[in-house]
Amino acid sequence: MKFDRLLVWFRRDLRDHDHTALSEALRRGREVHCAFVFDRDILDDLADRDDRRVSFIHASLVELDAALRARGGGLIVRHGRAGEEIPALAAELGVDAVFANRDYEPAAKARDAHVAERLRADGRGFEAFKDQVLFDGVEVLTAAGRPYTVYTPYRKAWLRRLAEDEPLDAGGGVGALAASSAVRGVPPVSEIGFAPAELTGCGTAPGMRGARQALAAFVPQLSVYAEQRDLPALDATSRLSVHLRFGTLSVRAAVRAALEAGALRGNTGAACWLDELIWREFFSMILDHFPHVDGHAFRPEYDALAWESGPQAEADFAAWCSGATGYPLVDAAMRQLLATGFMHNRLRMLSASFLVKDLGLDWRRGEAWFARQLLDFDLAANNGGWQWAASTGCDAQPYFRIFNPIMQSQRFDPDGGFIRRYLPELARVPDAHIHFPAAMKPAALAACGLRLGVDYPLPVVDHARARQRTLMRFSILSESEIS
Repeated sequence: MKFDRLLVWFRRDLRDHDHTALSEALRRGREVHCAFVFDRDILDDLADRDDRRVSFIHASLVELDAALRARGGGLIVRHGRAGEEIPALAAELGVDAVFANRDYEPAAKARDAHVAERLRADGRGFEAFKDQVLFDGVEVLTAAGRPYTVYTPYRKAWLRRLAEDEPLDAGGGVGALAASSAVRGVPPVSEIGFAPAELTGCGTAPGMRGARQALAAFVPQLSVYAEQRDLPALDATSRLSVHLRFGTLSVRAAVRAALEAGALRGNTGAACWLDELIWREFFSMILDHFPHVDGHAFRPEYDALAWESGPQAEADFAAWCSGATGYPLVDAAMRQLLATGFMHNRLRMLSASFLVKDLGLDWRRGEAWFARQLLDFDLAANNGGWQWAASTGCDAQPYFRIFNPIMQSQRFDPDGGFIRRYLPELARVPDAHIHFPAAMKPAALAACGLRLGVDYPLPVVDHARARQRTLMRFSILSESEIS
């Protein structure tokens, strides 16, 4: 259907190219307006007034606005509740319909349903398009027509769909971006109640330019990605997760880059990265089809697990959050998160395992902490990763698989380079003891000037004993409940 006037609502897709809703609007509309809402339903829940994500979004919007202006239009920016602002703006502009790209989070789906109903009541349309993932909805299902709940068969089915020549670019359109008096530039973050945040430590610049730079820097490293990605000292990951989260890079561009690098032609690094992109789609699909995972275990019987509570549990949680557990690689990971808003993927698994299976704390507490701190926070990926580590999710690691934080440290940070970067108090500790200073003899501690319990904390828990408690915690559930 053709339209006289359309409004494109930008959300998690902050780019002016390879953008499904924008491309469809330009193809089907004579005049196209563009808008973004700083949504108070989201922002009012943020605990930190200097939240890095707000500054990242703001910088990305400034670039997007400039790109849209160069094409004759511009970005209309509002601050309020999106469920109210979008219908009001649609009426103000006199558009026939609002186009947007789909979001799969439960709250976002409810918001979009509300907006669609408000628009319908005003005689306007609402259309949502696939853009955040390569495949959604019912595009990848089992032979029985059900959503997959195990990754490996999902991956095989996903790759079969990819082989059916799925377009890896959203295309363009012939319509015109409309100039409007409502385009007034992007307000400073202070106008929406926030303070500018420092982004230099996050490992990538914001916006479309930052996404292009990160992708261009990463692709040449794909030949060694499989071997180096688990070594945090090398910083060999793509740093593209935040760009995929906010849509300054399309998932199509990422998949296209992996394929062009040989992901299906023997390049093990490119294949490994493509797997990570498929995991992202898997967790998005799980959240879409099984929304109860937001707040509950994928397997409801695991909601009955008895987690630690009381003063000691609170003290342990505080130590974990601040990077003061006495296990150096866990602490370095948590301090990296606090300092930069980023955490290496291997360390996300380790720190999650430590919280759940060493400290015996509810995975939802860690999930919420990551949601507060991560610049690239994505509900589907964060929830999926935490439920995987906690053994409560679909296709999760078995509950008896418990990472040994010392062995993980020895394996993935063998010379302690990453640990020393974020724990300078351990700078003089020799490699032989960097992974667990608590095992050092008094003379060795004195030689490197380290006072345990003063300069660096004593371990908050004994791993071997904690492991036994975790096995008991899970074994209390009967075999019939967890089989």
